[in-house]
Amino acid sequence: MKKINAAITGIKGYVPDYVLDNKELEKLVDTNDEWIVSRTGIKERRILKGENKGSSDLGTAAVNGLLKKTNTLPEEIDLLICATATPDMLFPSTACLIANKIGAGNICAFDIMAACSGFLYALSTASKFIETGTYKKVIVVGCDKMSSIVDYTDRTTCVLFGDGAGAILLEPNFEGLGVQDTILRSDGGGGEFLRQKAGGSLHPASHKTIDAREHFVYQDGQPVFKAAVKSMADVSEEIMKRNDLTADDVAWLVPHQANKRIIDATSRRMGVGEEKVMLNIEKYGNTTTGTIPLCLWDWESQLKKGDNLVLAAFGGGFTWGSIYLKWAYDSKK
Repeated sequence: MKKINAAITGIKGYVPDYVLDNKELEKLVDTNDEWIVSRTGIKERRILKGENKGSSDLGTAAVNGLLKKTNTLPEEIDLLICATATPDMLFPSTACLIANKIGAGNICAFDIMAACSGFLYALSTASKFIETGTYKKVIVVGCDKMSSIVDYTDRTTCVLFGDGAGAILLEPNFEGLGVQDTILRSDGGGGEFLRQKAGGSLHPASHKTIDAREHFVYQDGQPVFKAAVKSMADVSEEIMKRNDLTADDVAWLVPHQANKRIIDATSRRMGVGEEKVMLNIEKYGNTTTGTIPLCLWDWESQLKKGDNLVLAAFGGGFTWGSIYLKWAYDSKK
């Protein structure tokens, strides 16, 4: 029996219409366009506006677009995994809400929370259901409404994040294409440097936590930056060595879009030139679990069947990881 690989057979992204550019942020906090671009590479980000709108709305838009694009019926989906750091609520899961909104029926659906590395964790998990023959069609969606937990009086964090979603369809492949190898790591000691302190069982919502602004993202920039540079570079280099890949073998590096300087450091460590690095941070900022699928969506037209891709991410927790996959189709022109 031929080995089964989990291959991406479709990709779709979604971002809200509202554009929050650096000029508008200059009116909110003490910052400027030059400072933001030189340190992060971000020029603008998208924000989900309107009442009663959450991450599931972003995810549903991406998934519905994916179903239409791949001519897939909702009832054909066996499993839906949602990676998110900003669930609509703690329960039911955002995956369950998305599955219901797309009319997928009583399928298996659950969330994975690993901050900005969540999409890689979800993709790795989903691939096992395909590789074991348990399911034939699996959707992985990364979606985050980061604007819901960003403090727009904190200039160190409000410039970084945006809202967005990306969804992929995974199916069995017998040609050796698809997910080849995965490395996932974590270090809970990093939680003190990058966290949302309140809102969980340790610090439930109260007047005290709200007054202390503890329901927003907190980041201690320097230790996070150092850990991100080292961890993303280390794990990307490790997955290349483990699979006997040279820089020439890698068609594309698909990095989490957190900071242009972190991305540059990772590509240098891998020996991959900037012409092989997928970037869209200037348009969307850090959409957390949405960054990698949004990159694949933006760059899909340049991908060719058999291309070697290295996906890499780093997030709060700390969590980080890398996935090596072979692209499974030539994009339609």
